[in-house]
Amino acid sequence: MFFRKMGTYIWYINLKDMAGKFKSWRFLLRYRLIPPKKWRIAAGVLVAAFIGLGIYVLQLSNAVSYLSDDPKACINCHLMTPQYITWNHSSHREVAHCNDCHVPQDNIFSKYFFKAKDGLYHSSIFTIRAEPQVIKALEPSIEVIQNNCIRCHESKVVDDKLTASVSGHAAHMTDRTCWECHREVPHGRVKSLSSVGLQIEHIEVHAKQKADVLPQWLKETMEKTKIIPTEK
Repeated sequence: MFFRKMGTYIWYINLKDMAGKFKSWRFLLRYRLIPPKKWRIAAGVLVAAFIGLGIYVLQLSNAVSYLSDDPKACINCHLMTPQYITWNHSSHREVAHCNDCHVPQDNIFSKYFFKAKDGLYHSSIFTIRAEPQVIKALEPSIEVIQNNCIRCHESKVVDDKLTASVSGHAAHMTDRTCWECHREVPHGRVKSLSSVGLQIEHIEVHAKQKADVLPQWLKETMEKTKIIPTEK
């Protein structure tokens, strides 16, 4: 009796599974989500190609790196190389990374939502080659950066000694952004891509192996203009 009931129960479960699959199949057919039989092979190849292309793009863009806090992830597209180089030579390198300043830090949902939204905008602009010569933060980014400045330097903002010793510091804390006064922090004043450019500096993300930082044309010029000392 026990085995018969058990078998009946298993049979009942299998019937439920089959009914569920049949409903799913009927739903796909009803809304024409499954192509006609003669087109199924072509549709399958097309879907597989689309999925493969998506995986290739994710691998090519090193998309997984954007989930981390590694500053080198920001220079995957080369446009942020001047910002990376200037940050790498600043005092902020020891205490703050890109996400510490440019991404909200109030909760993890806000952090990754902003990263996704900002990253999608950046990648779109880079793909259609519509990037400006001078990269400036947009209004949402300005608000985030300002909030993070205050979050990290809150003790300085409310410091009575600083307020008393710096002329106008108390009045200007609320009517302007921090970098309107602290203009060299951390990227300096030079903003143009052509002015800063890809400086002669080895960056591992762009060249995995240890590469010669001097381009060939510069080596040849140095050889031609080399001054040979004369013997006395």
